[in-house]
Parts: sequence; C-alpha cells; structure tokens
Amino acid sequence: MFGILRPCRHTLSDDLAKEWMSHMCGLCLALRDDHGQLSRTATNYDGLVVSVLAAAQSDECASTRRAGCCPLRGMRGAQVANGPGAHLAATVSLMLASAKISDHIEDGDGLYARRGVRALAGRVAEHWQHSASKTGTGLGLDSTELATVVTRQREVEDAAGPGSDVLSVTRPTEEATGEAFAHTAVLAGRPTNTEPLREAGRLFGRIAHLLDAVEDIEQDKKKNSWNPLTATGTGTDRARELCDDALLGVRLALEEVEFVDDRLTRALLVGELHRAVDRVFSHGGHHAHGGRPQNTNHHHRARRSAPHDNSGPHDDRHGNGKDTGTGGGGGEDNCFMSCLCETPAAHSPPKKRGFFAGCAVALFMCCTCQFCLRDPHPGPWSGKPRGACHHSLHCCECCDN
Repeated sequence: MFGILRPCRHTLSDDLAKEWMSHMCGLCLALRDDHGQLSRTATNYDGLVVSVLAAAQSDECASTRRAGCCPLRGMRGAQVANGPGAHLAATVSLMLASAKISDHIEDGDGLYARRGVRALAGRVAEHWQHSASKTGTGLGLDSTELATVVTRQREVEDAAGPGSDVLSVTRPTEEATGEAFAHTAVLAGRPTNTEPLREAGRLFGRIAHLLDAVEDIEQDKKKNSWNPLTATGTGTDRARELCDDALLGVRLALEEVEFVDDRLTRALLVGELHRAVDRVFSHGGHHAHGGRPQNTNHHHRARRSAPHDNSGPHDDRHGNGKDTGTGGGGGEDNCFMSCLCETPAAHSPPKKRGFFAGCAVALFMCCTCQFCLRDPHPGPWSGKPRGACHHSLHCCECCDN
C-alpha cells in the first residue's frame, strides 16, 4: 500500500479508526470484485479518500457489507464499505497504479529495465487502464481525463526546463484528482458540492505530486532521473510554500461542501494532509518556519505519545457539530494492525527458530505486511530486531512530528 495519508491510532479516535479501516478493506474488495485478485495490489491510502468523501456526503453512499476473514484484521470478519464511492475509489486507484507502472517503464527503473519484466508490466498496465475506464464509465465518470494523464504528464515533463513553473508539471495530476473528487458529489446526489470538491481534489493532487518529488529528489539525483523540482530549478522552500498554500486551499474548499458527517474527511484532508507535508519536509531537513530539525527517530514504536489534534479549529458552518476525531483512543495500540503487531513477540535476548519454524513465521509476517509496517520487527529465524523494509510506511511516524 502506498500514499501520503497514513493515519494511526495516535491521530484517530477508535470510531474513526474503524471507519477508516472499513473504507480501506472496502477499496481492496472492490478492486478484487471489479478487476480481479491481482488488482488488489493497487490498494492505496490516498485512493480510499474518494470512498470517504462519497460516504461523507450521503447515507446511501455509506452502505457496508460483511467481509470474511483477512490476515490484516487478525483473521476476523468486519463490516466494510460497499457503496458506489468504494467502486469509484477502486477505479481511481487502479488508474493511478497503471500510470505509475507506465511511468516506471518509460524511465526504465530497476527491474523495469529488463525486457521481459517491461513487456509483462506493460500488459498489466494496459489491462488495468482499460478495466478502470470500463468501470468508471459504468459509474458515470468520464475516464478520458484519468486515462490521458500519463500521456499529458510526459508531454509537460518534456517541455519543462530551468525557469519553468513547477505548477505546469503538476497540472495533469491536479486535474485528474480534481475530477475524481468532484465525481463523488455526483454519486452522492449533491451537485452544489461539485466545484468545491474539484478545487479540493486539484490542490490535493498538487500536494501529492510535490511531496513525491521532494521525497525522491536525492535518489533521482543519484540515478540521474527526471525530477520536477530539479528540472524546473524549484527549491524545496518554494515547494513547501506551494504545499502550505494548497493546504489552506483544501481546508477552505471543504468549508463550502455540505456533508452528512465530515469527521473522517476532515481528519484525513486537513489533519493528516498537514502531517504528511510536515513529515516529508522535516525528514528532508526542510522546515516551514526555519525551526530546529524535528526528531526522526525510527524506533518510536516503544514510545507512547499524547494524542494529536486531527484538524485544528474550524468553522462548522453547516451545523454538524461533529467531533473531528481528536485523541488517540487506541490506548496501548499503535496502529490498525494492533492485533498482529506483537505476533510473533519480540524477545530479549532474541529467540532463535529452526528452519521450518522460521519459514512459517516468515510467511505469516509477509501475509500480514509486518516486514513493511512493523518497525522494529523480530527476524523470523534469528529473532533479532529488524527495521521496516520501507521507512516511509511507518504507521506512527506522525508521533515524531
């Protein structure tokens, strides 16, 4: 799973955490039902925002269904999102994944440089794009904007150079996410929400694109790969300024939207989005106000942090009077997979396992994504603490910001 929004139990109350998981599982199952098992790998944290937005505007879009056992839920069933928003989120996520694969193929990144892998990945990307377009049409979404974003993105990147406006590079992404956000209003039967949601989606796409560029800038320099910031000569200070302006724009746009229940929406698109910007720039050594570098200790799971505010004060002009979900509410639980985070247990001194026992533990940890999400986790055979395979996937990284 990937994306810039990575909430944890320190930032969501129990009810919002449960709702968030409902949308994530609903997105995963919608991908399976609409596009096949392989497409479930396209599940991402940002795509489920589309499902959250649709459900927040209409009770009809907030329907659920009973899902069976899943390793990520500790082999327990659950009620998961099943409204049209979940299927729209699946369409958007699959289109984004297709675009990502096509981009890697074009750049020849890693394994994609190999002819056989490139050919296979190209067929998968093409199939996903066609499948997503077909499903989008069934939902009343004109998928042309989403389908052509890769081509248009490549064109604007080829035209960009030193002195170019970096926003010209982010524009295709902005327009695609804007259309996806706006269509949630169509599904919810609230046409007055279309324009403010299009604006919120456009600015969300800008932030996502810029944060991706900031995170990749050092690696792109080493690989001599194209990066929108280096290509246009845009500094990280300017990128932070654009992100801060976009954060304010998203918040103001959401104030114009009529919601049935906006708590999770605000928690994600105000609180978590702000934390995502702080996280990326602080880890890169860049800060909005020139303050001291923030703690980026990657062994924060042992800490127990006080709850964080999700979104800050806001004017609830529609009189919802909803709590925005502040507070940890999770007690000693640090993440949404708390039922699995201590299985297998970490021992001191480390507990070694034999070959076959280690294989069984490794399989279990792989199926429950612990190699990516649990930091530190015990080695399946050695029992020694190991770091997560990708630092950007820390569940509780917000605790250090």
